[in-house]
Amino acid sequence: MPESHGKKVLVLGGYGLIGEAIVGRLQRDGHQVTGLGRDVRDAERRWPAVRWIAADIARLLAAEDWLPVVTGMDAVVNAAGALQDGPRDRLDAIHRAAVTAVVAACEQAGISHFVQISAIGADPAAADAFFSTKAQGDKAVANSSLEWTILRPGLVIAPAAYGGTALLRALAAFPGFVPAVMARQPIQTVAVSDVAEAVSRAVAGSLPPRLSVDLVEASARSLADVLAAFRAWLGLPAARIVPMPAFLGRLAAVVADGLGLFGWRSPLRSAALAALARGVTGNAKSWSEISDHKLQPLEATLAAMPAHVQERWFARLWLLKPIVFGVLSLFWLVSGIVGFIRQDAAANILVAHGLSPAFALGMVLAGSAADIAVGAAVLVRAFARLALLGMIAISLFYLGAATVFTPDLWLDPLGAMVKTVPALCLALVALAILDER
Repeated sequence: MPESHGKKVLVLGGYGLIGEAIVGRLQRDGHQVTGLGRDVRDAERRWPAVRWIAADIARLLAAEDWLPVVTGMDAVVNAAGALQDGPRDRLDAIHRAAVTAVVAACEQAGISHFVQISAIGADPAAADAFFSTKAQGDKAVANSSLEWTILRPGLVIAPAAYGGTALLRALAAFPGFVPAVMARQPIQTVAVSDVAEAVSRAVAGSLPPRLSVDLVEASARSLADVLAAFRAWLGLPAARIVPMPAFLGRLAAVVADGLGLFGWRSPLRSAALAALARGVTGNAKSWSEISDHKLQPLEATLAAMPAHVQERWFARLWLLKPIVFGVLSLFWLVSGIVGFIRQDAAANILVAHGLSPAFALGMVLAGSAADIAVGAAVLVRAFARLALLGMIAISLFYLGAATVFTPDLWLDPLGAMVKTVPALCLALVALAILDER
């Protein structure tokens, strides 16, 4: 492999599932790596040796926006992407417009190598926006004067777990049986380490220039087989794969798309189902014909990242996340609504314990409004953390006020103050599991 140490490499989306593996590999290769993403605070703590730039790719839509970022770099790797349009994501901007702009900036800055992480199935004529915009970005790269490489990975398997990989683990760990929609659809996986290896070779200049190649294992397997392999990897006993009716998948996609409007990026959205429906398969020979590095089959990929107790915990509990948030929202919304409906009765309880009628009514109305506010806000991803902190603060206030003003209500097993305790605990759990990219 040609000597390539010391190159300055910019990785767009450097803390994502694929981007993080690329950053780590390029660092081990001896490159000076810069990562770029929308929120780099966690990445700065986890990768202190990497220079991080906080920027929203979807807002950098002109070459002039990118020139200050790419100038001085020797190579740029684009590992940024999004599954579906939403409050935080605009596919056309991320996959096409921003890519067109950064490619133009690279041409002006004289950058030698550009590596584009695309996707199996990228097609400008595709009905799904993910695949069509990805293809348009690929076209901008391919039409440039750069020494470019376009990599199209299949289903990427990584030690990290969020999005589709998290869903696979959760379904594989389902108690008693393994539910699967479109269980017979063919899938070819690829290890994230193999994607990083391909990027490493492209940056080093050891791949043929101006190359577009699929990165997939040699043989396709069904989704059912993938789930069975994950279940065995988790160390769980074999379970029957139960095909789910197609309408359940569509229903889940409708719900997930609805949650997407509130900023939740569920892997069950319609774009993911569309990708599964067409099959995640590519041409395995396109890589083997140009490289002596053999891509790992799924069994080898899983064997290289053995599962331990934390993987089993994560897989078993992941599907509880929407339930936790749903129950929290319902509890606080109902609490607030009931408070407004029964404001006089609630105020009378406080009056009976020595508070003035006006003050008691004010506390009831303020508390009900606060309950509804946090119950609604927790459903919006951008406000969820603040809402959870608000729930915790309100719960502690209620508990403290109950202890001081109405201590006898603790004797009532159905009292509002007693019911606040599980809500407080649930809010603490939700805050702990919210931290997911």
